[in-house]
Amino acid sequence: MNAADPAAHTDRVIPSDAAPSSWVDSAPRGLEPFLRLSRFDRPIGFWLLAAPCWVGMVFARMEMGWPQGIIDIRHDAIYALLFGLGAVAMRGAGCTWNDILDRKIDAQVSRTAGRPLPAGRVTLKAALGWLMFQCLVGLLVLLTLPRFAQYVALAAIPMVALYPLMKRITWWPQVWLGLTFNWGVLVGFALLHGTLTLVDILLFGALALWTLGYDTIYALQDKEDDALVGVKSTARLFGDKAQAAVFIIYGLSILVLAVCTLMSHEPAGLLGVVLFGGHLALQATRTGPGIGDAALGIFKSNRDAVLILIGGWLFAAIWF
Repeated sequence: MNAADPAAHTDRVIPSDAAPSSWVDSAPRGLEPFLRLSRFDRPIGFWLLAAPCWVGMVFARMEMGWPQGIIDIRHDAIYALLFGLGAVAMRGAGCTWNDILDRKIDAQVSRTAGRPLPAGRVTLKAALGWLMFQCLVGLLVLLTLPRFAQYVALAAIPMVALYPLMKRITWWPQVWLGLTFNWGVLVGFALLHGTLTLVDILLFGALALWTLGYDTIYALQDKEDDALVGVKSTARLFGDKAQAAVFIIYGLSILVLAVCTLMSHEPAGLLGVVLFGGHLALQATRTGPGIGDAALGIFKSNRDAVLILIGGWLFAAIWF
C-alpha cells in the first residue's frame, strides 16, 4: 500500500525519513503516529534543544568561579531534568506545528509523504489537539522557573511559531532555527543569575552559528527535494561551496565560544572549546556537495559535540 495514500491510515506506516528502527515502531497503534508527529523516532532533536539550556546553566556556574560556582547538585539536577522534559514537549510541539503547516508540501515529496498527516493516519483536528497537549506540558515546566527566566523563555514563542514559514521566504531559515533552538542558553543563564549580560548574548550567538552549520549539513540531503517544491535553505544557497561555508561558520562559532570562555575568567574552560572545535572541524572535513545520506550521521554527531563542550566547562567549574 502506498504510504501517501490516505487509506493507509489503518496500517502501521513507517515514513521513509524516519529512523531505521526505534521503540516507536512497537508503540501502541493509536499512539504511534502521534509519536512520529513529535519525532520520537528521531530523538537527536530533543538533545539539541535541551543541550543549550544546560550550556547556559554550566556557563553561569563556571562564570561564578570557585567557590561561589560550586554546583548545587540537587538544585541543578532538578532543573536540568525539567529543561529536558520541556525540550521533549516543545520540540514535539514544534515538529507537530511544522507538519500541520507543511502537510501539503510533505505530500509532494517522497521522503516525507509517509508522515502521519499527509499519509492520512492522523486528522488535522487530532494533530491540533496533540499540539495543545504538548504545549500544556511545556507550560507546566515554564511555571517551575523563576519569574525572570519565565519572561526570557516566553520571548521564544514567536520564533517557534514562525520558524516553519522561514523556508518559504528566506534562503536563511537555518539562521532562524539557530536563534530558536539555542534560546535555552539565555533561559539557563537567567535561571541561575537572574539577569542577562553581554557575554550571555555572545554565547547565544556562538551556539546559533553552530546550529547554522549543522543544519546546513542536514539540509544537504534534501537539496533536490527542496528545489522540487520551492523550499529554500542555506544548503541550496551555498551549493558547491557548502563545505567552505560550514568551515567558516563553525570557525566563527568556536572563536566566539573562546572569547566567551576567556570573559568568564575560567581559561581552563578552553579545554572544552578546543575539543568541541575539533569535533566540528572533523564534521566540516566530511562535508561536501555529494555527501547525500551521510549528512544525517554527521548531523546526529552534534549531540556528542555539545556534551563534550559541557563536560569541559564542568571540569573547569569544579576543579579550577
